[in-house]
Amino acid sequence: MKFQRIKDLREDHDKLQKDIAEILGISQQYYSEYENGKRTIPIQHLITLAKYYNVSIDYIVGLSIEKKGKNKKAS
Repeated sequence: MKFQRIKDLREDHDKLQKDIAEILGISQQYYSEYENGKRTIPIQHLITLAKYYNVSIDYIVGLSIEKKGKNKKAS
């Protein structure tokens, strides 16, 4: 599954792949494989990206067109 939204979010924030890879603690090549759909993104990385970009995981994976979820935050 290609995650176009992580690429769009990255570009909207004027970041390079290597910048986001550093945040996730992985190589730029490994991150590139996330964007290109060659590698599945682990949930922990989805959580990190959602927090970093201040969007919902549902938005990142294409289940919602709304960037923010309507549910209350988990405690």
